[in-house]
This record gives sequence, C-alpha cells and structure tokens, in this order.
Amino acid sequence: MTLPTPLPTPPERAVPDRLRRWQAVRVTDLPLDLPGYEHVYSGKVRDLYAPLDATGEVVPDQLLLVASNRLSAYDWMMSPEIPDKGAVLTRLSLWWFDQLRDLVPNHVVSTDVPDAVAGRAVLVRKLDMLKVEAIARAYLTGGGLEEYRDKGSVSGVALPEGLVDGSKLHEPVFTPTTKAPVGEHDLPMSPDEVDAELGADVAAEVSRLTRAILARGNEIAAERGILIADTKVEFGVAPDGSGGLVLADEVLTPDSSRFWPAELWEPGHPRPSYDKQFVRDWLTSSESGWDRKAGGPPPELPAHVVEQTRAKYVEAYERLTGEAF
Repeated sequence: MTLPTPLPTPPERAVPDRLRRWQAVRVTDLPLDLPGYEHVYSGKVRDLYAPLDATGEVVPDQLLLVASNRLSAYDWMMSPEIPDKGAVLTRLSLWWFDQLRDLVPNHVVSTDVPDAVAGRAVLVRKLDMLKVEAIARAYLTGGGLEEYRDKGSVSGVALPEGLVDGSKLHEPVFTPTTKAPVGEHDLPMSPDEVDAELGADVAAEVSRLTRAILARGNEIAAERGILIADTKVEFGVAPDGSGGLVLADEVLTPDSSRFWPAELWEPGHPRPSYDKQFVRDWLTSSESGWDRKAGGPPPELPAHVVEQTRAKYVEAYERLTGEAF
C-alpha cells in the first residue's frame, strides 16, 4: 500500500456540533470532498463516509473509514495535528488484523480507496457496534491503577494487594467502560452491568476475545522489545444478526493501547511510552503553563512536541512490523 502525496492545507471549516465540546481549534479535514462518497460522521480521530453506487444511492453495507492526523488529550482536540498519524494507525491496524485473523474476523473489505485518503483509509463492513468499550489490561497503570488504589479492584475484578504502577498482572483482565458521548468521560462498568448491556453470552465472548487479543499482541510485541500494557478494542455484529463478533475500528495501535519499551520497564517507576501519553505529560508540565482544572483550552503544541510525538508513533510501527514507514 503506497502512501499519499502530502496534500495542501484545506481552508478552515466550521467544526461540527458534535465536536464543539472539545476545543475551538482549526480542524482542517472535516469533512473531505470525496467524489463517490457521502460524509456521515466524524469522531475524535476517524471520519466515516458512505460509498455511493452508480445511481448516487448509498451502498448499505459498507463504509469508508478514514484515520485523520487529529490527536485528542484530556477531552480537548490538540493543535496542530500530528503528521502521518492517520497513516501509522491504518497501516499498523492492517498489520495486526493479519496477526489476529485466526482469533477473530475483522471488518476490512478493501484498501482500494480514493487517492485523497490513500494510506490512511480502508473500506469496511458496516456493523452494529456494541455499546461497551472493551478494555483489557496486562499491566496496572493509568485509570486502572487509580481505581485499584481506591477499591483494590478494577471494574469489579479483585486484584492482589501490593501492586504498584506498572505491575504485571498474572493474566490479562477485562476492565470495560461505558461508551460515553463525545466530550464526556467513559465510566468503569462492572461485570453485571456489561451482562445487562450485552447479554451474558455476548459479554463473556467479548471478555474472552479482548483478553486473547492483548495476550496475542504481547506474545508478538515482546519479541520486538515492546510491552503492551493495556488496550481498547471495538466489536460489532452484522445488522441482520448473522455471524458472530467482528473486530472493527483499529487494533493495538498507539492510540488504542499503551506501548512501553521492554528494556525500560520496572514496576513502581515512570516509563516512556510510544503513545500520546507523551503529549499528556507535556500538557501537565510546567513548560506548557496550562492549568487543566481551570477549564480553559490547552496551548498549541510546540514543534518539538509534534515532531517527537510523530517519531514515537513511527517508531512503534517500525519496531512492531519490522518495516520502514
């Protein structure tokens, strides 16, 4: 798959209402004018377009999934965007879909997409998405660590005493959250809440697959010097109810997972990562001068943060796949 020629910056567009709660920043690619496609939705990172048939009617069972270069942190859209981020997410997801093919089917139909989004878009099956964020943890950190310190458990899963930031868990645990509207926080869900939302049988399969994906991911990543601390995956089902769960959206990318250099892992100590934690750390540093609790928007990312963030995404891709980006 070839990467697109860099496109000129399009004129500033109004931010859709669903995005206004993030930040009044310049968003340069919402939506793109793609002949043969109709824009239907924009999320934090991805935009969805419906393909049109020869008569101009929407193709009912497919969508064009476009990964942008946008980056969000602390429920704010960052500015400027991160060059090549969308291409890294797309190419890495496609690589992982191949590694996971025997575990679960995925939604990819084709990588034959319009030139304007080549390298960062895929044509996918249209699915009914489950209303649960499927999260698994192999190491304790982030929000899971905060909940553990408060309750001794994460999403109703009791964990051993004495764990610290970065502790490896005996086996991956399923710690789902709600799928909150854009601009709102996801909330931890207990096993009973997930059963009520999905049904006990589907909930059990979502748990099994999420944990299996993280375990497989760590088997492969460990050989390449990377630990995957946790990950979020998305599942859908065919609208007619046929077939089982289908893996959708992205998988095991720096946006959906925490990647740590294996050689620097030591429980109880801060560690660098290959994900947007680098941006979060800068935002909360004295250098940014931003008071997160004050409610105002964060400052623009300086060039060195943008460049280093891009480098981290690219390094994750190259270390995992063994391919030059």
